[in-house]
Amino acid sequence: MAFKAQAPGAVSDINVTPLVDVMLVLLIIFMVITPMLQKGVSVDLARVNNPRLMQAADKEDATVLAITRDGKIYLGPDAITMDKITVEVKDRVADKLDKTVYVKSDARAKYGDVVSVVDEVRAAGVDSLGLLTEKVQSRNAAAAAAAAAEAQ
Repeated sequence: MAFKAQAPGAVSDINVTPLVDVMLVLLIIFMVITPMLQKGVSVDLARVNNPRLMQAADKEDATVLAITRDGKIYLGPDAITMDKITVEVKDRVADKLDKTVYVKSDARAKYGDVVSVVDEVRAAGVDSLGLLTEKVQSRNAAAAAAAAAEAQ
């Protein structure tokens, strides 16, 4: 009697191992890339109740000055001294249509440092100046956001 080999039946289980491998690789890629996407220097912005939206500050060619809490000044990602601000800002805004300069300062930076930077920017001939801030999260809004996230 001849024995005929039978093919094994179809496997209906999902193999999640390749899916997990791909997801872990994507997670690592995003964790490495995300810090590189931030322009300039990170500062803890002052919080206000009624901020004005300044979307042009997020543009690639926006001129952004940052003041850290220890008094260091950055023009974009590069450190700069107080006496070079006027010349550098004048060079950067010379060929632009939008001559707005944005200043983002740490909430605990010295007021005198911020005023000095604004004065140097004004000396460069800039009339349009934006001060970047964050909106205060009220308790009601935070509770509503948490409830909405919990409901989903």
